[in-house]
Amino acid sequence: MIKTVKYRRSRQRERILQLLRETDCHPSADWLYEKLKKEFPRLSLGTVYRNVHVLVEQGHLQKIHVGSVSDRFEANLTPHCHLICDKCGKVIDMKMPTDDEINRWIKPGKDFTIDRIVIELFGRCPACRNSELK
Repeated sequence: MIKTVKYRRSRQRERILQLLRETDCHPSADWLYEKLKKEFPRLSLGTVYRNVHVLVEQGHLQKIHVGSVSDRFEANLTPHCHLICDKCGKVIDMKMPTDDEINRWIKPGKDFTIDRIVIELFGRCPACRNSELK
């Protein structure tokens, strides 16, 4: 759901959103800062954090909580869940059942309206599992 919070137009914010729409790696604010600092020499890490939080507030991005590692962000707002590696912090998108299917599963006997669904599964990615075997 996109909120109607009004902010002045910002080239930096627009570029952050564009960069997030072009990647599927679920970057942190630090990653965004490193990618954009040459393009915006006066850019600060604090500015990146403020702008991603504005974009989350406006409903253009979602924040992914990955445990003790820095929060990650993504522009993919279609329903999906995340597989998160406890060892390296990698985030992998995974298709999930539709909202209707989940609502049918939860509704029986529950007087609860679901507005959004967030599913995050934690474990180890294939690369980390393979390195443990060596």
